Amino acid sequence: MTLTRLHTEAERFIDVQGRQILLRGVNLGGDSKVPYPRGGTQYPTDFADHREVSFVGRPFPLAEADAHLARIRGWGFNCLRLLATWEAIEHAGPGQYDHAYLDYFAAICRKAGEHGLYVFVDLHQDAWSRMSGGDGAPGWTLEAVGLDCRAFDAADAAHVMQHRFDFADASPLQPGYARMSWPLNYRLAANGIMWTLFWAGRRLTPDFRIAGRNVQDYLLEHFLGAAEQIALRVRDLPHVIGFDMLNEPGLGWLGQALSTDRGLPLPGPVVTPLAALATARGIPTEVALNPPNPLDPSSAAAPRATRVLNAAARPIWRDGAACPFERAGIYRLDDGIAVPLDEHAFDRVDGRGLDIAEDVFAPFFTQAAARIRAHRADWLLMAQMDPIGMLTGRDYPARMPAQSVNTCHWYDLALVMTRTFDPGASVDLLTGERAEGPAALRERHVRQLAALRDAARRFPGGGAPTLIGEFGIPYDLDDGLAYTQWAAGRRDAFAPHTVALELMYEALDRLLLSATQWNYTAGNRNDPRIGDQWNQEDLSIFSADQIDPADPACDGGRAVAGFARPYACAVQGRLGAMSFERGAGLFVVEYEADAAVPAPTELVLPRAQFPHGAEITASGPVRHSEEDRRGGRARIWAAADGAVRVTCRRRAAPRGA
Repeated sequence: MTLTRLHTEAERFIDVQGRQILLRGVNLGGDSKVPYPRGGTQYPTDFADHREVSFVGRPFPLAEADAHLARIRGWGFNCLRLLATWEAIEHAGPGQYDHAYLDYFAAICRKAGEHGLYVFVDLHQDAWSRMSGGDGAPGWTLEAVGLDCRAFDAADAAHVMQHRFDFADASPLQPGYARMSWPLNYRLAANGIMWTLFWAGRRLTPDFRIAGRNVQDYLLEHFLGAAEQIALRVRDLPHVIGFDMLNEPGLGWLGQALSTDRGLPLPGPVVTPLAALATARGIPTEVALNPPNPLDPSSAAAPRATRVLNAAARPIWRDGAACPFERAGIYRLDDGIAVPLDEHAFDRVDGRGLDIAEDVFAPFFTQAAARIRAHRADWLLMAQMDPIGMLTGRDYPARMPAQSVNTCHWYDLALVMTRTFDPGASVDLLTGERAEGPAALRERHVRQLAALRDAARRFPGGGAPTLIGEFGIPYDLDDGLAYTQWAAGRRDAFAPHTVALELMYEALDRLLLSATQWNYTAGNRNDPRIGDQWNQEDLSIFSADQIDPADPACDGGRAVAGFARPYACAVQGRLGAMSFERGAGLFVVEYEADAAVPAPTELVLPRAQFPHGAEITASGPVRHSEEDRRGGRARIWAAADGAVRVTCRRRAAPRGA
């Protein structure tokens, strides 16, 4: 399929020939969050070199690009959500861009187009920065506001693997840094301070200025300026369709009263904004602890444990730096005790309740769209808000920029948090709903995804497409049982993972949603200590430990049959329905043909599902169909308007094969 620029018409992506485009792709890649080559969180560091690091080589060295991109294309994907971080672009200091990295990133984008892959750029972050337990922003942003990241661990201001993990201990799993514990950082002081200043420094701390500008304007201007550096280098590539401007943004303390927490049932300390501000000043502060397993009914009834944060009494403000929130009169210290002065500073504005969508995200989306579209007017704005807000029903702003796309994320939270999969006993972490069997679990997926899709109905122009920007599964289920089985020669080791993914993709197919799975990490290994090279996450569909040249259709893949699935990637008209029965090898597509569209419908038929091709039959006003078995594609031309039904059945192996 020749790649062209895309635009949106209501809920659909449309190419320049008028075909409806369905995007099915993968995030590339999980280790793009960390420097190359030894920047993964499995290596100890004190971050002292944060201004000298390089991200050239993430997601993989340019010399390896063709092999990886050909594999991704061979599995049937047609789209990449390509990660870049603010740190990768501007780590050396304010306005000091890494031109070698920017040139490298543009080269990866060009290579992707050569392999028939659309690209949208993801400005990725988690928990603000590597120094505060995640990735994204450069270390100098923390220094600029007056924070000393060297004090974060002792002050319990950030939960960072490189500080909490005992690298001399051979055990890959340690209580000091539990798997999937990195989201704790959004509750702690470093993230609270940075995100609150990023979104609301102008209102909350009007006198806090850096280089002559309010702190909010200073941070936002540098972030958007870094994004523009990528835009300048990829604006002439038609297959680069847009920008996902800020991955899973945190809110800091916005929307919270000063003395209350958000009430989320995640394990770990319950930290109010006031408690976090106190710990940042070096005040030991006792807080309650949520139970370690929110799905265990007995833990909810047990007495709540407590913990003292910052027992070391270590302030995180640098010498000579004052807390801007105290200067602004939001709280004060009385004899070493934090006392609230404006209880509703963070959750009210102009005498009314703060509206996160309208007061926080609306101006950001407007400004972000204007900045990237100054370099190419037709770029799509891939929009997402805070993930918990989206999962709990937060609407997008009433006024979204034209040609925006709903790129919210969706995960089975219980599966991700517990690292177990049992379709007969799956519990929804947010509602407590229990699914009894695979069909019930699939229906729950459909309901949740439909609710996220419906969030785009407020977008201008009759709504917007939904592209699920992230979804996926951890591959280290049951303490990495599949890895042990694979090493012992069990080639069915990933059967449970295949079923879990299949149920997710069946829900996506039912709703005709575009999606990019999390993720493809070139540096992944079947090692719980390493995983995707970031905070022991392990969701990569690829691992070097699965490379098997004897099986070219699945070489390097994990649970390939679960994600390498047929779909209608381009439709000569309007897509109506599609479904795939893996066991029967039967793929069915229905659409309303539009003969005025001059290009054919194109179907993806991956070799992993159709190793010997497909027997294709079509009903309706079909003029011609053809199969490209080597490319794993089929094309159907309609001669007139009308309903078309295409059936693709797995062809049996030739005799003697």
